[in-house]
Amino acid sequence: MNPSTPALVTADYLTPWPDGSAARLLAGWYATGRPADLTDHLRRHGPPPATKVSDGPTRLSLAEAVEAAGLTGRGGAGFPTARKLRAVAGGRGRPVVVVNAMESEPASRKDQFLIAVAPHLVLDGAVLAAAAVGANTVHVCLPRTRPDQHQQLGAAMEERRRARLDRVRIRLHALPHGYVSSESTSLVRWLNGGPALPAGNPPRTHERGVTRRPTLVHNAETLAHLALISRYGPEWFRRTGTAEEPGTTLLTVSGAVTTPGVLEAALGTSLSTVLDRAGGPTEPLGAVLLGGFGGTWLSVEHLRTPLTRSELAPLGAAPGAGVLIALPRPACGLRETARVLGYLAAHSARQCGPCRYGLPSVAEDFATLADGRADEELLSRLRRRTGLLPGRGACGHPDGAARLAASALLAFADDVGRHLAHGACPAVHEPPRIPVPPATPPETWR
Repeated sequence: MNPSTPALVTADYLTPWPDGSAARLLAGWYATGRPADLTDHLRRHGPPPATKVSDGPTRLSLAEAVEAAGLTGRGGAGFPTARKLRAVAGGRGRPVVVVNAMESEPASRKDQFLIAVAPHLVLDGAVLAAAAVGANTVHVCLPRTRPDQHQQLGAAMEERRRARLDRVRIRLHALPHGYVSSESTSLVRWLNGGPALPAGNPPRTHERGVTRRPTLVHNAETLAHLALISRYGPEWFRRTGTAEEPGTTLLTVSGAVTTPGVLEAALGTSLSTVLDRAGGPTEPLGAVLLGGFGGTWLSVEHLRTPLTRSELAPLGAAPGAGVLIALPRPACGLRETARVLGYLAAHSARQCGPCRYGLPSVAEDFATLADGRADEELLSRLRRRTGLLPGRGACGHPDGAARLAASALLAFADDVGRHLAHGACPAVHEPPRIPVPPATPPETWR
């Protein structure tokens, strides 16, 4: 890999957190300020990790070590990583490993940043997972809209090939870039020759995935954590975070903060501390969006909440894709939500009723509310529709959209009342605060 800093890293949006005290995945970046090539990577972390992990005097299998560490998936769902490893290893036929580096959440940059500055941690984890479950092939899935990222990871793979580092075949793929194309069954479906759209029916991917074989699909960040646990052990991993939710996580912080960027934080860090370490708010905040476009709006009274699933669950929230967007008080949260819902409706798979009919209807109702054109039935209709969406789709896409809409009605309740009584607020005419891609689906899902 070229030792010069790639363009992706120098973007203002990806300015790194100046306090690297919690850094693990990004430790090399904080120490040197440059992406790690293979020489840098091995100098910092030592030889490639093994599937047997030292835990004091005990030698653990990778699944045992990961279970002891308490690692959960960092792609959004938070599923226990050890359980996935065991399910795939116990399946019929030789398994396959898939690295999900699609990062289709528009507000997230964490996986792109990680691959740009520490690609070998991700590849180490993928190869290690393959060895642990008995796979001989790793498929790395990237969006075809990011050629720089494809080049960065391809260069890292070439370094490893020349060094004869890996005993498994690693294949790099460029997929269509739609919001739902990063869903695990979308990746499997595409690798099997179909469209990059979710497949909602059984069997699950760990039972029958790529070429009908047991398939382990992990997010890029999860695999990087796996590589570190193998080297340093579960006890080391648990030295940060909380007892129930250990370790660190990558976050993309944007909006009304001084230094937007990708940060590494210990789980259990309060939302307000994360904002402070991104330079602090640039103006008084009205709310934050946690988890991404399918996440949850939280009012500022909840900013002291620790970043853990258990503490966020009572608020109907979760870390999700590791996104935190600070919305200033003068902005119109209803308008921002309407724009996001319009995007989500356009990027749905349209394979089942909730996405084909329900989600567009919710988006249209929300746009009407934001524009101050609501009829007296709109609010009750909107609440009824958002209540009907969750759990009815072939994938979780409508659930996230419904969560976003319902949380906006709660977090911006005063604005809802004003829009219903007096029409659109003046902030509707101000420039948007959240960058939302065009509400048009990909040209092709294949």
